[in-house]
Amino acid sequence: MEMSVTYLIKLLVVLVMLAKPKSYVYASGDDYIRQFWDQDGEQEKQVAEEECGWEEEHHLSLWGRDRAGRIPVNVDSFGAVGDGLADDTHAFISAWNMACSSKNAVFLVPENRLYKVNATKFKGPCQSRLIIQVQGTIVAPDEPKDWDPKSPRAWLTFSKLTGVRMQGGGVIDGSGSKWWASSCKINKTNPCRGAPTALTLDSCSGVRVKDLTIQSAQQMHFTISRSDAIRVSGVHIRSPRDSPNTDGIHISDSTNVAIQNCRIGTGDDCISIVNGSTNIKMKHIDCGPGHGISIGSLGKDNTTVVVTGIVLDTATLTETSNGLRIKTWQGGSGYVKSVRFENVKMNDVENPIIIDQFYCDSPTTCKNQTSAVKISQVMYRNISGTSRTPNAMKFACSDSVPCSNIVLNNINLERENGNAETFCNCAMGFDYGFVQPAADCLRNSACDGTKNAGQKQTYEIIHTEL
Repeated sequence: MEMSVTYLIKLLVVLVMLAKPKSYVYASGDDYIRQFWDQDGEQEKQVAEEECGWEEEHHLSLWGRDRAGRIPVNVDSFGAVGDGLADDTHAFISAWNMACSSKNAVFLVPENRLYKVNATKFKGPCQSRLIIQVQGTIVAPDEPKDWDPKSPRAWLTFSKLTGVRMQGGGVIDGSGSKWWASSCKINKTNPCRGAPTALTLDSCSGVRVKDLTIQSAQQMHFTISRSDAIRVSGVHIRSPRDSPNTDGIHISDSTNVAIQNCRIGTGDDCISIVNGSTNIKMKHIDCGPGHGISIGSLGKDNTTVVVTGIVLDTATLTETSNGLRIKTWQGGSGYVKSVRFENVKMNDVENPIIIDQFYCDSPTTCKNQTSAVKISQVMYRNISGTSRTPNAMKFACSDSVPCSNIVLNNINLERENGNAETFCNCAMGFDYGFVQPAADCLRNSACDGTKNAGQKQTYEIIHTEL
């Protein structure tokens, strides 16, 4: 009797599921591990299903494969010069207004051209199936003194977009060198002030960003804020290691974000995740130079924060000042939980694994405070490579709000010259499998407010912001 195609597909799915090992297996039968990874597995399954749909749909909508019925809206047709000298801002706004109001439009920035554009907000909502095709280079004015005072913290902002594709292989160049030179982190005599983010997605849903280069941002390169279901793939971000506050991808108040196959080298965090971020998936990330991949900073000025459901799977960090970091200010509240870092290679990283609840990026000493952001359910699995400093793993947690359920599995961090160590202050959890350096302190770091006072004092003395 012939079996239906549907039955064969169902049978194949069942066989694959039975053959796949479960990631939470642990000999002790710890209930926490089972509960945590069952829940996380459902989140990962949801993200994976969305990603599969994204890739299939995305290929169908590529400009060049789906020309039929498309309306090209070329910025040149609206007066853009594209010589890098003329101000093409007005032409970009006019072209955007046309593309946004037209169905099946392609907002086209042609290749082999250099368009100078001032601070601009590209506002939605737009008609359906809009593609933003950046093939040329968009460059910012390079003089901070000439910047629009009405937009001091943003350069190119796309807001209230749904189902939009941004792609094309082009370049977004923030011309940041003069901004960096005027930073108080470069010259202490300069006043400390914010600078623009190169590319911002704000209040967007279902937006896909693919195959773009973002470079030399004035400050942050790419910010995703107040958005849902954002997919970023094949993005290359680059700035010098000494460029201040130039985070690569910064995520805030957003849910269901997937970042994959990205190369990021900056003067700050390659990826930073802050308050209100839930279900963030990062995969195949190449980071360096920079400050690593960070959750935080969180809790500044006694704020309440929530960050949960964060996964980094497969990454290489090279010569970064931090590897996998969670950083919070004293005095904050709320929580960070359900975090997994796995399959990460460290190459000469200064602090490969670090939780820092005494973060203080301030010219003055931060006062001790009792309140703290709660950090729990954090797993590090299959992490290997070299540490530049003795403390390959540092868990510097609050006496009053200790870190809990920190799990280490298959860790191999070494120093080329000298021994690697693990530091714990008020951090509780366990390790299994091969773990080097040893992390016995996780099992013996129960915090009673005085037990680790000496360790904490020593840590605060040597702590400096990187």
